Amino acid sequence: MSQELPPQIKNQLAQLQQIQQQAQAIAVQKNQVEINLKETELALEELEKLEPEAVIYRAIGDLLIKSERDKTKESLKEKKDTLDLRLQTLARQEERVQKRFQQLQEQLKQAIGTPSAQ
Repeated sequence: MSQELPPQIKNQLAQLQQIQQQAQAIAVQKNQVEINLKETELALEELEKLEPEAVIYRAIGDLLIKSERDKTKESLKEKKDTLDLRLQTLARQEERVQKRFQQLQEQLKQAIGTPSAQ
């Protein structure tokens, strides 16, 4: 097909590419949040196994700082809640982007499928 694509179809193709890039970016973010969430959940599980008076250390940057079990537990729970919320937000964004992608795909199929009136 040596013909030049109509501007409308070029525009829709560009939008489709942009939506694909957005979907990929969201998927990467979602994956990172899921990994962080899993690590936080594992840390909470391990913390539960310890005696209340056990000595624990928290990593803060390159340092390990002595910390109280209950304060650390509370901090990890807050982090988990934040990550859960972030994951829900990313899932909603992912859903919206996928719907938009499907709409654009459908529009593009219709635009290509119908012969141009010339």
